[in-house]
Amino acid sequence: MTEKTTGASYAAAGVDIEAGDRAVELMKEWVKKTQRPEVLGGLGGFAGLFDASALKRYERPLLASATDGVGTKVDIARQLGVYDTIGHDLVAMVMDDIVVCGAEPLFMTDYICVGKVHPERVAQIVKGIAEGCVLAGCALVGGETAEHPGLLGPDDFDVAGAGTGVVEYDRLLGADRIRTGDAVIAMASSGLHSNGYSLVRHVLFDRAGMSLDQHVEELGRTLGEELLEPTKIYSLDCMALTRTAEVHAYSHITGGGLAANLARVIPDHLHATVDRSTWTPGAIFDLVGKAGRVEQLELEKTLNMGVGMMAVVPQESVDVALTALADRGVDAWVAGEILDRGDHAEGATLTGSYDA
Repeated sequence: MTEKTTGASYAAAGVDIEAGDRAVELMKEWVKKTQRPEVLGGLGGFAGLFDASALKRYERPLLASATDGVGTKVDIARQLGVYDTIGHDLVAMVMDDIVVCGAEPLFMTDYICVGKVHPERVAQIVKGIAEGCVLAGCALVGGETAEHPGLLGPDDFDVAGAGTGVVEYDRLLGADRIRTGDAVIAMASSGLHSNGYSLVRHVLFDRAGMSLDQHVEELGRTLGEELLEPTKIYSLDCMALTRTAEVHAYSHITGGGLAANLARVIPDHLHATVDRSTWTPGAIFDLVGKAGRVEQLELEKTLNMGVGMMAVVPQESVDVALTALADRGVDAWVAGEILDRGDHAEGATLTGSYDA
């Protein structure tokens, strides 16, 4: 007798369409919280719609776009089973790149890739993205959840996003506005943010043998809580600062560290010096350095060292800028200045020693 066989199906291959539909239903309430008046339609369409007629108020609107992910920080979220903060990191990585040129964040889309769709888990990830969009002032107009069985484990996931903003041509910020004598204002980070986690994980887990549930006295909480601290979103702070004071440029301190990212907005004939003695990096940076015997220069070219965003402003705008940031609850200080390039090969360097 011939044995009966069942025909192949998408579900048998590991893709659960019904679970995906359930995830969409669960995330709708969070996406709705991000809506701006320019957004048309709802979640579930093939494309997100944004009414571009809103740009008619601009004389010469420039669209700014960026895309990014959060790297291996997602593995910390997976291990801890905490999924509603990683979205803050995603929005920060995308929208704080956009605001650097002076652009107003408008909207973003997300891409969530999972080994197996757990609807509640996906909804929690989207909840975090939506909350981040509210903090950045942008709308979440759509996205994609992809199930990749066989390529990812059932609990594995990754996130990425793309965003769009707009800036008036004659208000575009950047290197061409920077002048000798300008001040460099540093804005404090909330911790590691979303860069350097491959180094951090290697040092703290592989070399130091630490665990996520380990309470670390210097941190005042568990290692897992520290590593999962959401990236600070500066978008609305930077927009408010630009409206209040004259700003020549911003630099988002992400992969590559403080000096390398600041150098990206410094013109070839000028040089930025940043004085380490103006701040004390958080305890997590010292912990990573000591646990892995990581040299200071290696830390500085990998981690943000306690600074998440920098603004370059004329000297006469310093007091107004610091007051505006303080009024918004942003810890900020004058960390350096702009000089003639001289013999410096790099666009920016760190000098002095960190305040103990």
